[in-house]
Amino acid sequence: MNNNFKLEKIRNIGITAHIDAGKTTTTERILFYTGKVHRIGEVDEGSAITDWMELEKERGITITSASVTSMWRGYRINIIDTPGHVDFTAEVERSLRILDGAIAIFCAVGGVEPQSETVWKQADKYKVPRLAFVNKMDRIGADFYNTVEMIKTRLKANPVCIQLPIGSEDLFTGIIDLVKMKSVMYNERSFGALFEEKEIQKDLLENAVNYRNKMLEAISEFDDILMEKYLDGKDILEEDIKKALRKATLSAEIVPVLCGSAYRNKGIQKILDAVVDYFPSPLDVGDVIGINPLTGLEERWSISLDSPFSALAFKVMADPHVGKLVYCRIYSGKAKTGDLVLNATTGKKERFGRILQMFANKREDITDALCGNIVAAVGLKNTKTGDTLCNEKNPIKLEAMKFEEPVISIAIEPKTKTDQDRLDGALNRLSEEDPTFKVNVDSDTGQTIISGMGELHLEIIKDRLVREFKVCANVGKPEVSYRETISKKAETEGKFIRQTGGRGQYGHVKLILEPAENGKGFQFENKIKRGVIPKEYIRPISEGIKETMKNGVIAGYPLIDIKATLLDGSYHEVDSSELAFKAAGSIALKEGVKKADPVLLEPIMELEVIVPEEYLGEIINNLTSRRAKIERISPRKDAQIIKAIVPLSEMFGYATSLRSLSQGRAIYTMQFSHYYQIPENISNKIVEKIMGFV
Repeated sequence: MNNNFKLEKIRNIGITAHIDAGKTTTTERILFYTGKVHRIGEVDEGSAITDWMELEKERGITITSASVTSMWRGYRINIIDTPGHVDFTAEVERSLRILDGAIAIFCAVGGVEPQSETVWKQADKYKVPRLAFVNKMDRIGADFYNTVEMIKTRLKANPVCIQLPIGSEDLFTGIIDLVKMKSVMYNERSFGALFEEKEIQKDLLENAVNYRNKMLEAISEFDDILMEKYLDGKDILEEDIKKALRKATLSAEIVPVLCGSAYRNKGIQKILDAVVDYFPSPLDVGDVIGINPLTGLEERWSISLDSPFSALAFKVMADPHVGKLVYCRIYSGKAKTGDLVLNATTGKKERFGRILQMFANKREDITDALCGNIVAAVGLKNTKTGDTLCNEKNPIKLEAMKFEEPVISIAIEPKTKTDQDRLDGALNRLSEEDPTFKVNVDSDTGQTIISGMGELHLEIIKDRLVREFKVCANVGKPEVSYRETISKKAETEGKFIRQTGGRGQYGHVKLILEPAENGKGFQFENKIKRGVIPKEYIRPISEGIKETMKNGVIAGYPLIDIKATLLDGSYHEVDSSELAFKAAGSIALKEGVKKADPVLLEPIMELEVIVPEEYLGEIINNLTSRRAKIERISPRKDAQIIKAIVPLSEMFGYATSLRSLSQGRAIYTMQFSHYYQIPENISNKIVEKIMGFV
C-alpha cells in the first residue's frame, strides 16, 4: 500500500462501545464495503478479521485492539477496533490517545451502557471528536429516540441526528438522510452493497422535516452563511450543511448521530461517508505540542513532513514471527527503515529495523513512516507504551497515557523447572504488552504474584500463557489488591548517618505528611529555604519517599494519596550524598506513617445490573448483603437498571449468584471506581489473615 498519502486525505479513527454493541461486526462491514475483504467475517462464527486471536474467536469478544487500513472515496482510513469489556480498558485508553476521531457505537436496545460511559469519559479527556452510530435497529426492543435521549442525559453530550430510522425491529427497512433529505433503501441480496436513494414517504416527511430543522438550528451557530440562509428561509445546499457539520464536529460541540444495523448490512457506507466528511485529518488536529527534555520548555511543531520527526509508541506486542512489535502514531516528520532515533522518555537511542503496515495480524513492509500515519516497527528493543520517539537533534517528549493500577491479584507458580524459565520470559513479555498487567515477587514467600483489572483479565492471561507460550502453571485464588494511606497530619524526621572514620554518609530531613485528595497519588512539596539542603539532594529525598511507599506499615500494601512537604534538615559538606538523603527520606516516611494513623483501603467498584422486574427484590437483597450501596434504580423498557458501588472483595463468584437468582436473565458490568477505607472489623480480619494468625 502506498504510504505517501496527502495529510488532508487521512483519517485516523477508532471504533468504541460497550461489550456486544457491535463494534467488531461494524468493522468487518467497513472492510467488506471498502474492498479490503471479499467475504464478511462474523464474530459468532469466529471469522472476524480483527478478532484474530484464538481466544477472541472462541469467546466472541475483542481482547486486543486491532489496526487495519482501508480506502473510501480516495481517502485513507486507519481504523482501530477496540475491546468493549472493562477489563481491557487500557486498550481503549491508549488507542484514544493517538486517534483523531471515534465512532461510538450504541445498541438501540440497551442504549448507553456502563462501558459506553467509561469510553466517553476517556474520549473527553483527549478531546476526541465523535460520531454516534445507533446499531441493532433490527432487534426486538430497539428504540432510536430513547438512545439519543440517553446520549444527552447520561453522557452530557449534544447529540444531533443527521439520520433517522425507517421503522424498527422487524420493520426496520432503511434510513432517512437528513442532510440530503432522501430515504435510503438497501438491497438485501447484495449484502447491503447496493442501495437506492428515494424521495421520503409522505407519512415520514413531517418527522423528517422536524428533525432536519433541529439539525440546522444546532449547526447554524457554527457557520454564518448557513445561519443567514436558515433564518431567511432560503434554500440550503448540501455543501453548506456538511461544512457546518464538520466545523461543529471538529470542535466536539456536537455529536452527529447515525443509525442502522451492521449485522443486517444497513447504514455502513453512510458511516464511512460521515468519517470522510466530518472527521479531522491530521492537519485539523493542530500542532505537535511537547516538552523539550533538555530544556524543560514547551516545543510546538507543525504537522508536516518537513518538521522534525516525532512519534508516540502506543502499543507493544509480541509477534511469533517478527518478535517485538511497537505500534506508533507518527505526528511529524518522517523516518526510514534503518534510521536511528532517540527515545526521549528513556534517553536511549533506538533503530527502526523494519517498518510495517498492519492489517490486524497480517503485515506489509514499507520503507518509511510518514507523519499522520499509524505504523508498527521492529527493532525498538527498549521502547514501551507511552514512550516518545524523536529526532536526536530536535528532542521532544509528548504527553503519555496514564493507566489505572490493577485491583485483583493471584499467585502463580510453574509446574516444572522448564516451565519456570518459560514463565519468567512470558510474564515479562505480557507485562510489556499490557500496562495494566503487573508482575511482582513477594519478598517474604518468594511467590510470583500477577495482578490485573478483573477476573476475566487474569483468565485471559492464564489462557495465553498456555496457548502462546506453552507454559504450564498452577494458580491460586484471586485476591484483592488493597492499599494503605494515612488519616491525619504528622511531623516526622529521618536521619541516615554513618560516620566511622573516612568518607561517611550523612542525610537529615524533616517532613510533614498529610492525606492527599482521593486519587491524587503521591505529592511532594519542597519548602527548603536558604540552601539548608542543597538542590541536588531534593530529588533523591522525593525518590526515597516514593520507593518506600511501595510497602505500607499495616500489612505491606502500597501506600497511596499522601502529600509530603519537605520543611527542614541538614547536610554535611563531605559526607552527604544522594544515597544518604534518599535513605533519610525513606526513614522519615516510615516513621511518619506510623504517627499519622495509617488505614487500610479497599477497591470500590461501580456496578450496573440489568434485571427483569420480577427478580429486582432478590437481587437488591443479595447486593445489600455484599455491602453494596445502591445509588439509583431506573426503569428500562424490558427491565430495571440497578446502579451501585460495592467492594471488590464481596464480588467474587457474583456471576454465578446472579445467574441463579434471575434464572440466567440478569446481566451485570463492573469497573473500578476508587479506593475507600475498610470498616475496622473487616480490616482487622484482613490484617490477621495476612500476618498468619488465622
